Amino acid sequence: MALANPIPLTARPAWVALGEHHAEIGGTELRDLFARDPGRGERLTLEAEGIYLDYSKNRITDETIGLLVQLAVESGLRERIAAMFAGERINATEDRAVLHVALRAPKGERIAVDGIDVVPAVHEVLGRMGEFADRVRRGRWLGHTGKAIRTIVNVGIGGSDLGPVMAYEALRHYSDRELSFRFVSNVDGTDFVEATRDLDPAETLFIISSKTFTTLETMTNAASARDWTLTALGGDPSAIAKHFVAVSTNAEAVEAFGIDVMNMFGFWDWVGGRYSMDSAIGLSTMIAIGPDAFRELLAGFHAMDEHFRTAPVEANLPVLLGLLTVWYADFFGAQTQAVLPYDQYLKRFPAYLQQLTMESNGKHVTLGGAAVDYATGPVYWGEPGTNGQHSFYQLIHQGTELIPCDFIGFTHSLNPLGEHHDILTANVFAQTEALAFGKTAEQVAAEGTPEWLVPHRVFEGNRPSNTLLLDRLTPRALGTLVALYEHSVFVQGTVWDVNPFDQWGVELGKVLARQVAGELSSAEEPELAHDSSTNALIRRYRSRQESSCSSE
Repeated sequence: MALANPIPLTARPAWVALGEHHAEIGGTELRDLFARDPGRGERLTLEAEGIYLDYSKNRITDETIGLLVQLAVESGLRERIAAMFAGERINATEDRAVLHVALRAPKGERIAVDGIDVVPAVHEVLGRMGEFADRVRRGRWLGHTGKAIRTIVNVGIGGSDLGPVMAYEALRHYSDRELSFRFVSNVDGTDFVEATRDLDPAETLFIISSKTFTTLETMTNAASARDWTLTALGGDPSAIAKHFVAVSTNAEAVEAFGIDVMNMFGFWDWVGGRYSMDSAIGLSTMIAIGPDAFRELLAGFHAMDEHFRTAPVEANLPVLLGLLTVWYADFFGAQTQAVLPYDQYLKRFPAYLQQLTMESNGKHVTLGGAAVDYATGPVYWGEPGTNGQHSFYQLIHQGTELIPCDFIGFTHSLNPLGEHHDILTANVFAQTEALAFGKTAEQVAAEGTPEWLVPHRVFEGNRPSNTLLLDRLTPRALGTLVALYEHSVFVQGTVWDVNPFDQWGVELGKVLARQVAGELSSAEEPELAHDSSTNALIRRYRSRQESSCSSE
């Protein structure tokens, strides 16, 4: 298949038509759209795999949807979806297939890379993970002193941390409460010290998650974990094999660290870090919720994969969400997207989506290497529940920026407590209503508000939102929800003609950090060849370190 779309995005007929269409309806009020179409709230909905999407409160008409669907067709979306599922190397800049969908494929399915079916290898790793998780959960994995493991510490960064910590928090209701879980990612020593401060090393298991086993932050934390363990357990190097396992593909480095390679769980170069929470990177998740619940999580992913692969474009949940993001980013100039989960268990979901979305589509060139002349990759952000209402909702309601919002709610609480869930859900529905319809000056004045105060209490409304409603937060539901956003990101990248599966933007800072770290710690005064600002900062840091040491 062609590397890049032969027709530039802004020259595609549907893009041109959308520009003209936006000029006609861009200022239309949601109040008027609902007044002209009383059944709009029931009609502009879509339901699949346990997710009910109400997209009626968007600044769109039927013509808008038709043009967006046509844009997806002209962008070759169907062909790109087929290429991904067929194992083609659609990550062109790294010459890799993109097959996170294979991580949740059932046994018996065939998904091939270079003619080799990868599904059996996936299930071999899942089987080993399940056996290991059961041993830990049943107290049969013993540490160096013969004690059972009580705490699991996942050490990783990026996708090796954000996915596991999000999944653990999201599924804590289903976790084994006899075990505790900690997560260390930041190279700041405080992260490691606070995560381990109250732990017993004899009952602690570290999962070191690094594909290459060379990631600077992860391996720095791993070295500290090894020192912490050995110091407490008498310095016997054989203790490492009882308290450390690895998620990696670098067997030589894993063995050199002291980890038994039989306790190394691998994955593949066709799994991107931000798409890896359902691979061996999810080992901590599996230990927390158990192999059966982890398989339910995978089943949810797979269900949404199949919906995305087979549903018509116009009735496809990820496609619709992705196209609406394009509509607001490129035609309304919306620079951010808020994701607002009304479930405390999803408190880390917005942070997880930040990597998934912005590392994927924060690109300035097309697949063909040409500079883009349109917006890509809006900033994703959010907070759970009603917390945000007393924080940043002021900006969403009355600020000058247009911020499309995704509200995520559940009809049933995992922790029913009096009227709590009714009040929580009432806020979901009330906020989307307030954002859409606002309150006019006439309405404010009719309430008896003093004339001088009226402008301050006016809500313009016309602020777009989606409402995603699910039954309850189960492992399967979490899988469908994550896959929904994964594929929505893919849709956006396809339309924008960028590669959502590489992340060269994270490399330069990492390379420079290694150089600077050596200069900061050098015993001799280093010869600095940075810019004047960086040179001065390095010298000041060294000077302050030296003065601190001399005064001790």
